[in-house]
Amino acid sequence: MATIHFTKVHGSQNDFFIVDEEENQITAWSDAKRADFAIKLCDRNHSLGGADGILYVTKSKQVGPIGRMQVVNSDGSVASMCGNGLRTVARYLLEKNGLSEAEVETMKATLDVKKATSLGFDIPTYQVEISPVKFNPESLPMDVGVEKLFNQVVPELDAELAFSAVSVPNPHLITFVDQAVLDSDKQEKLASYLNSENPYFPDGVNVSFVKRLRDDAIYVRTFERGVGFTNACGTAMSACSLIKKMLDNDTFETPLNVYNDGGRVQVTAKKDEIGEISLQLIGNATFVSNGSVRYDNDIVTELTNEATAEQAKYQALVKEVKEFLKTTE
Repeated sequence: MATIHFTKVHGSQNDFFIVDEEENQITAWSDAKRADFAIKLCDRNHSLGGADGILYVTKSKQVGPIGRMQVVNSDGSVASMCGNGLRTVARYLLEKNGLSEAEVETMKATLDVKKATSLGFDIPTYQVEISPVKFNPESLPMDVGVEKLFNQVVPELDAELAFSAVSVPNPHLITFVDQAVLDSDKQEKLASYLNSENPYFPDGVNVSFVKRLRDDAIYVRTFERGVGFTNACGTAMSACSLIKKMLDNDTFETPLNVYNDGGRVQVTAKKDEIGEISLQLIGNATFVSNGSVRYDNDIVTELTNEATAEQAKYQALVKEVKEFLKTTE
């Protein structure tokens, strides 16, 4: 039997439980046990309301990073990266260490994180690096007969929509659409197919449909691999922003406002001297509650759960976003 303390958090209403392995003395847990605990705790029928996944936080084995994040989805699968989750882990670790900026280790990269200026309503806001950015098929992996899929029609996927594919490092398939396509069932059918057995994306892929709102704003809806439709996906919003900047020849460093069903974030990009691209995702890191559960014989039972006052502030932003999106339909 184990008592596990958690912090319930969300980035753009992409919700998670942060579980500190050191404080909970569970660093020796196997990957199978982490997956089992995630499946049970993240069940939407659980008394705590479930979540999209667990963000396991532990010490980094590297010199420099203030911690390491491992993302386990609600179905027990492991994600190599989660931008919305990283913002909340950045806040957790920075506050724990009394810092305003640092590095955090993720599965495939060590990334810069820092406290940022609030996007409104005094909401705690953080900026996190999203990288590496790769277009080669092996990084996704992808097999659609091209070495780089950028704004191209793939008849096997859809007869009309033009797709781009990029890993950041999670794999993303992106297409820009109008409201009629957003309102159709195309996204759900395509994403469900590409996240089941298929010859094009053998490991599955996050599928995003994007609508241009203004020169400096887009709307993104994402079907996440291992999760399904979510309020928002941080790496997807970052990847979609990059594709928009490339398609429209936008200045990389200019912030792009990204709207989603969970709120609003901003994304900037930069290219270094050797041409490598990195993205910066800026958005909320909301702590919803703190509590504990008992994990006994594979059963997860709520013990405590104390809400914070932060969610009310975030809902004010959501209301503003919904009112703006109504004007764009």
